[in-house]
Amino acid sequence: MTKDPRFIGELPKIGIRPTIDGRRKGVRESLEETTMNLAKSVSDLLQANIFYYTGKPVDVVIADTCIGGVAESAKAAEKFKQEGVGVSITVTPCWCYGAETMDMDPHTPKAVWGFNGTERPGAVYLAAVLAAYNQKGLPAFGIYGKDVQDAGDTEIPADVQEKLLRFAKAGLSVAMMRNKSYLAMGSVSMGIAGSNVQDEFFQDYLGMRNEYIDMTEFIRRMEEEIYDEDEFEIALAWVKENCTQGMDNNPDEKARTAEQLEEDWKTSIKMALITKDLMIGNEKLAAKGFEEEALGRNAIISGFQGQRQWTDYMPNGDFMEAILNTSFDWNGKRAPFLVATENDSLNAVSMLFGYLLTNRAQLFADVRTYWSPDAVNRVTGHELTGKAEKGIIHLLNSGAATLDGTGGHKDDNGNTVIKPFYEVTDKDIERSLSATSWRPANTEYFRGGGYSSNFLTEGEMPVTISRINIVKGLGPVLQIAEGYTVDIPKEVHQQLDARTDSTWPTTWFVPNLTGKGAFTDVYSVMNNWGANHCSMSYGHIGADLISLASLLRIPVNMHNVSEEKVFRPDAWSMFGTQDKEAADYRACQNFGPIYK
Repeated sequence: MTKDPRFIGELPKIGIRPTIDGRRKGVRESLEETTMNLAKSVSDLLQANIFYYTGKPVDVVIADTCIGGVAESAKAAEKFKQEGVGVSITVTPCWCYGAETMDMDPHTPKAVWGFNGTERPGAVYLAAVLAAYNQKGLPAFGIYGKDVQDAGDTEIPADVQEKLLRFAKAGLSVAMMRNKSYLAMGSVSMGIAGSNVQDEFFQDYLGMRNEYIDMTEFIRRMEEEIYDEDEFEIALAWVKENCTQGMDNNPDEKARTAEQLEEDWKTSIKMALITKDLMIGNEKLAAKGFEEEALGRNAIISGFQGQRQWTDYMPNGDFMEAILNTSFDWNGKRAPFLVATENDSLNAVSMLFGYLLTNRAQLFADVRTYWSPDAVNRVTGHELTGKAEKGIIHLLNSGAATLDGTGGHKDDNGNTVIKPFYEVTDKDIERSLSATSWRPANTEYFRGGGYSSNFLTEGEMPVTISRINIVKGLGPVLQIAEGYTVDIPKEVHQQLDARTDSTWPTTWFVPNLTGKGAFTDVYSVMNNWGANHCSMSYGHIGADLISLASLLRIPVNMHNVSEEKVFRPDAWSMFGTQDKEAADYRACQNFGPIYK
């Protein structure tokens, strides 16, 4: 087993179940090698393309033998249990006995690849076993290649590869979040509904638990020095060397003094150290006599209330949130810690989905303003062009956005990207820091001071914004918009940015339009967005999010993913094929949350 270096337990593995025609004396024997080789080909594909958040290739376990009946199915299940398998993929080139060979674990995401061949048609088994899964209420993804292959061919066609990888990433995400925690640091922020944490949602839909602390815990840990003091000194020196303090927009009578600004840096750094310790623990605290605090909360995501009970008299959480959400800090590059502004637990989950699917830092933002071409022209005299020609959406928040969102990461061709931390270079870190200034907080909003990160995201990165919302009587729904970050002239940005709080980081976003529904135009995307926040992930990952949502029984109420990329369990087609959005709602309602 592979111990999880950050969270309690083992990293979940993917299990491969090679199923076979159980008839002996010729039939099974002729298929053993081909069937097992098919499983090995899938294993090779997964390990070459899917990685844990640590950067390590996913661990894959293949059943000890081909599965021809219920006894071997049970043996495979026992092996998978002992090995910590969290996702199962059944593969076969032939007919097998459906209900006798199927994976019966109700909590394990499952898929079946039935080889498209004519000699020993695995596709017949695929249809039979999917019917059994549907009848038993255990939704499974069905994978069927478009083109007929020859018997013995272990090559995996491109369309099959795409579906195997999409399912595996979604399934592994489900397994990764299970039994982890959401840590709420504080309570409801400014009446924002997402910070009213819904325990039932986390437990029933995600298999997660909820942990809570009062924000006074930060005061206690700072006053009693319950943090790593050596790391604090390292962090403080690093901040002084690498974090540029930007212009203070506050009038003199409301500005913080130089002494207060210096103390704000120290407090902000301590808040970051304490949040990290609260989430995952820190064995160094035990050496100081704080054994309980050293354990942490096994939190894969967290949220900080901040406003207003904290920020009215203490420095805001912007630096703490921004640096933790970033793929580096004073210790060098490392996996991000996901922290949601204003304790918006639903946006935290949206961040978690994107992070688990991509291993990349997520950008938390307000979906602040839709700027039509006419409005931009009226205010600035500029005519929007290129991807921005139909209008732009201003993504903005009070400085808690990941520094990976600056656009400081570059690929080998010089393109702007956001990388997983294990691919980040020293130059990427240097560019991200150089693109960011830390502006003294607007004391009208944040009376206790603090710092807000200030940067302008570079275009034109392919990105996806998403958001989980909860509707009474319906439950959770997910909305998705694929699109691009865009560049506009610097002077135009400055004019538009000055109309809001210019100390905060900006991303100019345009969605891909389809001409239908919520994606008729840019205004409609903004108008149909279900909350004031979104999570932005690098890449067009809408199809992956849709597959993940279906595993969790969360319907998708808006997306702009092309229909041929939408991949859900086979049972979804039983709820209708003409209107797939409506079928998604009915299927999710019918099967219900997986952990209830």
